[in-house]
Amino acid sequence: MTVTVLTPDRLGAADIAAWQALQHATPALASPFLSPEFTRAVGRHRSTARIAVLSDGSGPVGYFPYERHSLGLGLPIGSGLCDVQGLVHAPGLDWDAQALLRACGLKVWRYDHLAAGQRPFDSGVVRRAASPVIDLAPGYAAYAAGLRDRSPARMSQLEAKERRLTRRLGEPRLVFEETAPERLETLMRWKSAQYRAKEQVDLFGKPSVVALLRGLMRTRSDTCTGTLSTLYAGERPVAMHFGLRSGRVLQYWFPAYDPEAARFSPGLLLLLRMARAAAAQGVQHLDLGKGDERYKQEMKTGDLPLGEGWVTLGTLPAALRHAQTMTGQKARALVAGRPGLRRIALRAVNTRRPPGPGA
Repeated sequence: MTVTVLTPDRLGAADIAAWQALQHATPALASPFLSPEFTRAVGRHRSTARIAVLSDGSGPVGYFPYERHSLGLGLPIGSGLCDVQGLVHAPGLDWDAQALLRACGLKVWRYDHLAAGQRPFDSGVVRRAASPVIDLAPGYAAYAAGLRDRSPARMSQLEAKERRLTRRLGEPRLVFEETAPERLETLMRWKSAQYRAKEQVDLFGKPSVVALLRGLMRTRSDTCTGTLSTLYAGERPVAMHFGLRSGRVLQYWFPAYDPEAARFSPGLLLLLRMARAAAAQGVQHLDLGKGDERYKQEMKTGDLPLGEGWVTLGTLPAALRHAQTMTGQKARALVAGRPGLRRIALRAVNTRRPPGPGA
């Protein structure tokens, strides 16, 4: 097997088609975060973006999108924003993780949302996590019936809030796919205010993130389409969501709502309408993203497994994996007197993922 490293702008039409075909062949790899379009969009704003193309005698059999930072530190493409990570590969493909890192010029590849089915990377997992999902394969009616059976009081409460919203502000209606750019600006303004109110990192205070979302909103393909949805009450937008969807998966990514309408739970009303609209378009899973927020636990039908950890070369990064499970004084003691480990550890800490976009 050979490995060729490209920058995203060098990815040609044949590689894009081959990458998409691999996604279509394996449902676990259908997330738009694993698409060539997402990688190319990130590459326009991050000079660290790379793609490793794995080939055998028959042609490409895998695509590994990543970011190459200093000191040999590798991160997933779109690190800090990407909710599904890994190598897009042919069914049954096995690869040597250490050989791949060497070909990519990496000493460490750190991940926090590793997709299922990435066996060669599993040896570095230090923590198992889960992403709540809504299974829409049986259709929205089946999902809604199951939700009512599980949480009848909660559903009655939401219906009462919807009636109050109708009386106060107007009849709710969903626009599943907005095209007006100014609506995206409204969402980012609401979300920035939410981040600041929670004393979290304001992702939209970063021009590159704003530019990335603007570009993704214009992206249209069967493996990645930027989707901005708005819940209106009358003519007034009260909740919005920007996410990515493929033919099978809708990734719940950036939800926001008008704080003046908070008492009506417009975000949940929007989520339910989005699920109905997505199911009507053939989407089978609405991935809510890693997190234990109450609404995700209430609305989900199941979970997708994710991994957090490192893929490394040699024994030095093995110690780094151990350091990831420590905090404070013990971690500092581990890296003391080991300059190589200390530099990589500091770099990893400085690129730690902020709170999830959907938080």
